Amino acid sequence: MRIVIGEDSALFREGLARLLTDAGHEIAGKADDAPTLVALVRAEKPDLAIIDIRMPPERTDDGARAARELREDDPTLGIVLLSQHLETRHSVELVTRGYFGYLLKDRVFDVDDFLDALRRVAAGGSALDPEVVAGLITPRRNNPLSALTAREREVLGLMAEGRTNRGIGRRLWLTDRTVETHVRSIITKLGIADGAEDHRRVLAVLAWLGEQSSG
Repeated sequence: MRIVIGEDSALFREGLARLLTDAGHEIAGKADDAPTLVALVRAEKPDLAIIDIRMPPERTDDGARAARELREDDPTLGIVLLSQHLETRHSVELVTRGYFGYLLKDRVFDVDDFLDALRRVAAGGSALDPEVVAGLITPRRNNPLSALTAREREVLGLMAEGRTNRGIGRRLWLTDRTVETHVRSIITKLGIADGAEDHRRVLAVLAWLGEQSSG
């Protein structure tokens, strides 16, 4: 997989590049500010871009805005946002279109899980940190999400992380049939048509959330 890294911290950027290279991936380029990142991705056309949310020149949400710009260029570019802080302002729009991940730097505890998340995003799926998921699905008054049971909210959170029904079952010690029942119930309560793949259902749910948050 060819990857471009957008990260202004030299130590983190070079360490990440070394990790990815050791895992067999090709680093197509590295950028330390948002404008350079956008130009580099457009020139190299990688499979995946790993982007720090807070980058120069403004060090606010430059990386997230660059990600939205790159998404307009290429809907199938895998994009993984990295941050030390929870910022969901740009996440709903990006995640509803797939090929997207949002991970918190301080919560990446396992290298294999991190590499698996990158592969999942590059293949069109999603990979969201549980804290990001919680920020996206926090119930609001008159929100159908409030009708979900505690267990259904757990299942929805794991779905939004990009996990399959079997993966959810393993995490929650549930049978595949029980997970399928919870998923059907979630879809029914939210009024969203079921899909053929788990991540499609997740994207549909988050698309619905995006409509609610903008209303």
